[in-house]
Amino acid sequence: MLPKGRIAGLAFMVAAITFPADPAVAQQTSDPDFDASVENPAYAANGPVVVIDEAHANFHTSTGRYRPFAELLRNDGYTVVAGKSPIDRDGLDATDVLVISNALPPPGAAPGTPAFTERESDAIEDWVRDGGSLLLIADHAPFGSAAESLGGRFGVTMGKGWVWDFREAGASIETRFVTSRENGLLGVHPVLRGRDASEEVRSLKAFSGQSLGVPAGASVLMKLSETAREVRNRTDLETIRAAVEGRAAAANDLIEELSEPVGGRAQGIAMTVGAGRVVVLGEAAMLSAQVSRRGDPPRATPMGMNEPGNDNRQFVLNTLHWLSGLLH
Repeated sequence: MLPKGRIAGLAFMVAAITFPADPAVAQQTSDPDFDASVENPAYAANGPVVVIDEAHANFHTSTGRYRPFAELLRNDGYTVVAGKSPIDRDGLDATDVLVISNALPPPGAAPGTPAFTERESDAIEDWVRDGGSLLLIADHAPFGSAAESLGGRFGVTMGKGWVWDFREAGASIETRFVTSRENGLLGVHPVLRGRDASEEVRSLKAFSGQSLGVPAGASVLMKLSETAREVRNRTDLETIRAAVEGRAAAANDLIEELSEPVGGRAQGIAMTVGAGRVVVLGEAAMLSAQVSRRGDPPRATPMGMNEPGNDNRQFVLNTLHWLSGLLH
């Protein structure tokens, strides 16, 4: 195993070469060409109220990167509202489904500060137990740490890192995961079954993310493979990637040093809590339709519901159908 000083040095070098300014966030935008139409809406106009939280420095908002998500729900008959205020019980009483995606603590807060106050978490937990429905989405670091305390109210533990897996017989690293009937990683649940055969989800595509622990009584929607691992941060991920793809002799040592096995954990779970329903996802991009631009010159790549060959779009509709009580 490499001495810690050499590992740290290699990590710094890879970070400096690979992403000096970490431009990934700025290069993700909603896809303006995404078709969010719904042929047979589940609800007539003024359907169940879906509140998308935007009061916690959220990376995804209804007019930003989650615009395709919001438009799809509106076209399915939901009343979609942006949640601009701190969460309290009075506001939740007018809400059918609360969506929280990639919340963060206030700017300038200390690392590890929860995105939600104890009072907000109390309100959300009580509301769910009384019959509310929550869709909680927390992506790779730092989003897992920000949502950890809220997830814990429902028994969900968060890996708080970046998940990766091996590709091409271990010759490279994969951070985009297919969860399908074919590979045995897709669970069994009304969210995946839909209302009839035309709505069945057979294959999902996730775009990195974190791992989730599965509390007793919860159903796994998306399972991580037995070889999946998780790193603390992107720097460690790129260090491992450089070693694996460069066939470095120290690759195995770096993998053991910088990552943990998370095989069998989940990226998506569903559960009933009291009279309410909760879906927790460890990846956010799969529910939107974004365009990621990387490289020099930048190359546009679809990311989410707009990438061909997946059932992410139907998964979004089915998830909201279950949370709103249409699916049983």
